[in-house]
Amino acid sequence: MDFEPSPVAREYLAALREFMSDHVYPAEPVYARWRAAAGPDNHELPPVSAELQAEARKRGLWNLFLPDVSGLSVTDYAPLAELTGRSPALAPQALNCSAPDTGNMEVLHMFGTPEQRSRWLDPLLAGEIRSAFAMTEPDVASSDAANIETSIVRDGDDYVIDGRKWWISGMADPRCAVLIVMGRTDPAAAPHRRQSMILVPRDTPGLEVVRSMPVFGFQDQEGHCELRFTGVRVPAANLVAGEGDGFMIAQARLGPGRVHHCMRALGMAERALELMTRRAASRTAFGGPLSDQGVVQQQIAESRLSIEQARLLVMKTAWLIDRYGTKAARTEIAAIKVAAPRTATEVLDRAIQVHGGAGVGDDVPLALMYAHARAMRIFDGPDEVHLRSIARRELKHQAAAPREAAQ
Repeated sequence: MDFEPSPVAREYLAALREFMSDHVYPAEPVYARWRAAAGPDNHELPPVSAELQAEARKRGLWNLFLPDVSGLSVTDYAPLAELTGRSPALAPQALNCSAPDTGNMEVLHMFGTPEQRSRWLDPLLAGEIRSAFAMTEPDVASSDAANIETSIVRDGDDYVIDGRKWWISGMADPRCAVLIVMGRTDPAAAPHRRQSMILVPRDTPGLEVVRSMPVFGFQDQEGHCELRFTGVRVPAANLVAGEGDGFMIAQARLGPGRVHHCMRALGMAERALELMTRRAASRTAFGGPLSDQGVVQQQIAESRLSIEQARLLVMKTAWLIDRYGTKAARTEIAAIKVAAPRTATEVLDRAIQVHGGAGVGDDVPLALMYAHARAMRIFDGPDEVHLRSIARRELKHQAAAPREAAQ
C-alpha cells in the first residue's frame, strides 16, 4: 500500500496549510463573536465565512472532495480533509467541502439526470446554495434503515411525501434550497428495495421545519432540524435513480464520505493533542510544569498512539476504495466509522482534563469539538451497527476458512 500523496495533492496540502494559518485560524474568534452576538436562533452564514469562501476560491481550494473536479483520489484528499477538521466550523465550508453537501453532490454527480444536475448540482458546486439529507426519523430506530416510515407514494406525474424526520443537518441555513429525502415507495418489496430517494425543494408546500435541535447544548450555524412532511408533492422527475434504489444510493454515498468524516475527526484529535501538550508545558502545578507529571505524559503518549493507529486504518480504507471500490472496502469503511470518532473523543477528553476548568468553556475549542466527536458515534450509523457488520463478516470469513488454519 502506498499512501504517498500525488504531486498535485502535495501542492494542495501546502496551499491549504497556508490558508489555514493565514486566514482560517485568525477567523475563528471573529466567527465566534458574530455568532454569540447574533444568538443561537440565527443560522445565517457569518460574514467572515463568506470572506473565507471567496479567499479559498481565489486560491483554487474549492470542491477538492470530488475526484472528477479536483483530480484527487480518495487517498489524496484524505490528508486535506484531516487538515480542515482542525477547524470544523470554518474550514470545510470555506472549501465547499462540508457535509451533507458533499454527499449530496456525489449522489447527484453519480445518479442525477441532466436536468437534476443543472438545477441542483451546478449551484451546489458553485457554492450558491446549500442542501440537506433527510433520512433519520424520531419514531423508529433509524439505525436500521429498513424501519424508515416516511412514505413516498406515486400519484400520477407526482410523488406525495408524508412523514417526520429529525437531525437533518443544514436545514436551518437560509441558503438550504433542496433536500434529498429517503422514504418508502414499496412496503411490500424486499427489505432493501423498499426505499427510494427523491429531491424536495425547500419551499415545497407541506414541508415544515419544526425546530432546530442543539447538540450537547450547542446550536450549529447550519442547524440540525426536525421536519414534518404533510402531503408534500413533487414531480416524479425528482426521483433519484429509480424506485427501490435508496439503499444502493446510500451505500454509494457512504464510502468516500466516511473517509472524509473520519479524517476530519482525526484533525480535531490532532489539534486537541497540540493544545494538550502546550497546556501541559505552560501550566505549573506541584512545583513544576504539568508536563513533568507521569500521568499527563501517559495521556499525551496514548493520544499519539491512538491517532496514528486510526489514521493508518483510514488511509488503508481510502487506498482500498481507490484501488478496488467501496464494496471491497466495506469492512474497513465500517471499522473507521467506529475507530476515528472513538479516538477523537478519547483524545479530546484527555485534552479537556489537562486543561481543567478551561477545557469545558469556550476559550478553547475543545468542548465544541468534543460535542461533535461524541455525536459522530451515533450519526451516520451508531458504533453498535458497524461493529455488528464487522463481526458478521469476520464470522462468515472464518466459517469459510479451512478448519486447519485456525488450529
